[in-house]
Amino acid sequence: MRIISWNVNGMRASVKKGMEESVKLAKADILCCQEVKARQEEVSMKIPDLPHVYWSCASRPGYAGTAVFSSEESIETSCGVGISEHDSEGRVITLSFKDFYLVNVYVPNSGRGLPRLNYREQWDKDFLSYLKKLEKKKPVVACGDFNVAHKAIDLKNPKSNWNKTAGYTEIECRGFDNLLAAGFIDAFRLLHPDEPGHYTWWSYRFNARERNIGWRIDYFLISSSLKSKLKDAFILPEMQGSDHCPVGIRIEVSKTK
Repeated sequence: MRIISWNVNGMRASVKKGMEESVKLAKADILCCQEVKARQEEVSMKIPDLPHVYWSCASRPGYAGTAVFSSEESIETSCGVGISEHDSEGRVITLSFKDFYLVNVYVPNSGRGLPRLNYREQWDKDFLSYLKKLEKKKPVVACGDFNVAHKAIDLKNPKSNWNKTAGYTEIECRGFDNLLAAGFIDAFRLLHPDEPGHYTWWSYRFNARERNIGWRIDYFLISSSLKSKLKDAFILPEMQGSDHCPVGIRIEVSKTK
């Protein structure tokens, strides 16, 4: 199974930029999107190979939201983590397949000047608890925009951003540390442990993407029990249409039917 995750930064805008064709080229069995900024009925995109569509909208129009397009129907689907404080922004969709849960997440950004950093710290704790609750039943694949560059290798300019910029503070990095300490594996770093220069987000300013001045903030985390099933983990920087690029994994799993 080839699973792709992509923060599209506005689904309607990405569709206008040719997202449907990009998705076809990516050959995904499942596509997880974040920051869709739209309701399902507002998006005129159909992917014939991915007929099963799941959507979670923010209560605030044009904000946040997540969506999943799948070749295989989910056994059971839910939105949110079961905490009302977190679940009004459409940030989590969970699908159940035979061998694993798939969690598509758009983690809150702490904001310019870090006004939501305390909220983000609580979110990280509650999200980890949610994943561990799922994992009691079967393994978990969690993917999406985690809004954190975990280590210095994961952004171009670590020194100038440390504890100053959202996505690279001690609190946010500790939150990601806790996910790994709880047994989840950063799929890309498992297969590419020491390779610098791999980023998934670039500012629209200063020709950052062309100069590869970026951050790796989009991830696949997998339960440790799935480690032997992981066949590939990759980043697709050539795919345009957002300030993020897609990331993906190829994992050996059973079909539901």
